[in-house]
Amino acid sequence: MKRYDVIIIGAGPNGLAAGAYLSKAGLKVLLLERQLEAGGGLASEEATLPRFIHNTHAVYHLMVEYAPPYKDFDLEKENVRYVYPDLQFAMPLSSGKSVCIYKDVERTCASIARFSRKDADTYREISRKFQTQTDGFLAAATYVDPTPAPLQAAMLESTEFGREIAGYSSKSPRKIVEDLYENEHVRALMLYAAAHWGLEPDVDGIGYLAVLCLNRASHYQLCVGGSHTLAQALIRIIMNNGGMIWGSQIIKRIVMSNGAATGVEMEDGQIIEADKAVISTVDPIQTFIKYVGKENLSEEFIETTENFKWEHWSLLTVHLALDKAPVFKDPEINNACVYAPVGIETEEELLGLWDSITRKGELVTRGFNACFPSMHDPTQAPRGRHTGLISQMAPYKLKEGTDRYYNYQFKEEITEKCLETLRRYTTNMTEENILWAVTHTPLDFENRFPDMVQGSIK
Repeated sequence: MKRYDVIIIGAGPNGLAAGAYLSKAGLKVLLLERQLEAGGGLASEEATLPRFIHNTHAVYHLMVEYAPPYKDFDLEKENVRYVYPDLQFAMPLSSGKSVCIYKDVERTCASIARFSRKDADTYREISRKFQTQTDGFLAAATYVDPTPAPLQAAMLESTEFGREIAGYSSKSPRKIVEDLYENEHVRALMLYAAAHWGLEPDVDGIGYLAVLCLNRASHYQLCVGGSHTLAQALIRIIMNNGGMIWGSQIIKRIVMSNGAATGVEMEDGQIIEADKAVISTVDPIQTFIKYVGKENLSEEFIETTENFKWEHWSLLTVHLALDKAPVFKDPEINNACVYAPVGIETEEELLGLWDSITRKGELVTRGFNACFPSMHDPTQAPRGRHTGLISQMAPYKLKEGTDRYYNYQFKEEITEKCLETLRRYTTNMTEENILWAVTHTPLDFENRFPDMVQGSIK
């Protein structure tokens, strides 16, 4: 019978980070991964044609300067490098103009001022405040142990920026954006940046997350060589410190003894013991209901776990192999990191998109974000050619039925409609320029990653 100090279920980003820390601390660590390749959402693949590298899940890395593993493991020495484009967000308009967010605050203000001088002044002031709040509290809150609510409230009230965070926390992303900005185009861009990563635009009580997302809207970075480069670095750290990673592993249950996890039983009946801990990085339903088992849980805990809510929308992604980089009608935005929301130009249109997706089960082919990583990192495509990504918010439960996502013709129709939207703002996205396209649906994400139930993206 094999024995380890710690067994980690799942070798995605969280499992790899935990494994790297524990193995470097001298513990004997085993990671068990369902896929052939470790990395989870840090996937970079030749999804279209040979040598065209597509990041098929995680593309934008927003917390590079804060996440502890980057500094703790000196990941740059492990060949983890980033491109940080000057032009972060570009929202193209049918008028030929664009609203832009740059790394540089003053360049952003100049872009916004073309639509509203007041909004430009607001951005200048609020970007400073949001940066202070992110540095002082919000960034660390994403990786430190959670503080009990009463104590956290007291801590926030003790500082000026803490009181500001508390004030935002009671609001919805929409309320925050509408209170700050007046121009309909600026509102659309800012609300997309605030709520795209899974926040409900009209839900109160999550405003602090909107503040974090708005701050991060000028900090999108791309991993050189593809997102999987980060996974490879963490894998090397684990292996170099005596850890093990087993791929293609199917777990039957977590072995429990006197209320404690003592190992795992594999599908083939093999039992692997853990002397110190079993860590699960998969979703709570799999972890507790399937692996730990109801017989080891209280009724209250079972009810709480089974009431876990999956996200209301997922993503549909189109990966493109291109002969040439896209040329936008506004030449000033040809080097943006993110183009978004493409095909939607006002806050009202954006709110309509969310309504169609979350309440009607409709798949809309505008309002997506687009990225062309090889424009910033040539290693991700053959010389002179390019990769592209269209990432569209999409319902898991289509009104026609989720199984419609299996229909190849339906996928082709959706792909073409997304491309038609992109063509409204570009001059060269012709059939000849598109060498190949591959579309992944919310159902595809769920089938590939069982813990991404209903295509949940986080």
